Amino acid sequence: MTILIPSYEPDERLIALIRNLKEVSDDSILIVDDGSGEDYRDIFESAKEAGCTVLTHRINLGKGSALKTGFDYVRQHGDEDGIVCADSDGQHLPGDILRIVHAVREHRNHIVLGSRQFTGKVPLRSRFGNSATRMVFAYATGKPIQDTQTGLRGYSSDMLDWLCQVPGDRFEYEMNMLLEAPSAGYELVEVPIDTVYLDENKSSHFRPLADSARVYFPFLKFCTSSGFAAVLDFALLLLLQWLTSNLLVSVIGARVCSSIFNYAMNRRFVFAGGKGAAIRKSLPRYYSLVLIIVALNYAMLHLLHVNIGVPLVAAKLMTEASLFVLSYWAQRKFVY
Repeated sequence: MTILIPSYEPDERLIALIRNLKEVSDDSILIVDDGSGEDYRDIFESAKEAGCTVLTHRINLGKGSALKTGFDYVRQHGDEDGIVCADSDGQHLPGDILRIVHAVREHRNHIVLGSRQFTGKVPLRSRFGNSATRMVFAYATGKPIQDTQTGLRGYSSDMLDWLCQVPGDRFEYEMNMLLEAPSAGYELVEVPIDTVYLDENKSSHFRPLADSARVYFPFLKFCTSSGFAAVLDFALLLLLQWLTSNLLVSVIGARVCSSIFNYAMNRRFVFAGGKGAAIRKSLPRYYSLVLIIVALNYAMLHLLHVNIGVPLVAAKLMTEASLFVLSYWAQRKFVY
């Protein structure tokens, strides 16, 4: 087993982690210096002296790039046992790392997540960030998991080709991995680990605004695509209703036009990284989903507008909001 530690501007906690791991495990340790610079050379030299392999990026490329560099190295050097990734800031205990090592051996072709329970004293930004991401991920995929942002993860060696192809260079890479795993045929396994935050997590290089935007970017792209399609659908619904006074014809006509636009946008820009996005596969699935959404759309509009008497504009907004999450989850899971 290889223990991969991506590291950017580390302190002595990296050396302490290496020493503690050496005391309890014979697994090889691979460290990727992600452009830390000359000021940190001594720390990485100490890591080499402790028996670690150290790979170096000339400039900072991001955590995703550092992980891919490590994955590619392991792939080329033929470690058939697997790989476990841990952070360098001392927040992953050696005992927990070994638990992930054992879980990888037990669960081949799975992503093994070291899931923190967030009990005890947790910094507010970390508690809020993890809760928000966990909620969005659950709504978007239909698969709730405890810790979407854990850096302690394990993989079988036969997953390395796929891991090197997942898009993303920085913190968004690990979220993209979770989103694309089902379409690649990989399930998620969670192993509870201790929640450790040192000095209020001040050593974290996660930038709350910039990196959160990257993490949420797949959802933001879908929101943008769906927003434009919704505006088109909304305008066509009002136009066709004014021309025909027939709610069913208006709903179907508007959705056919907006769905063509939405399919093209989602296939090209939103889910482009996913497998199985060939037109011959995704188009029938997409329009099967459209039929379901149209039926639900009409049923809800009829209930709200015709039966209850809610104005058409308000009824349309309520209906679209209700079906938004269903549409994202279905497209991610079944269409693309």
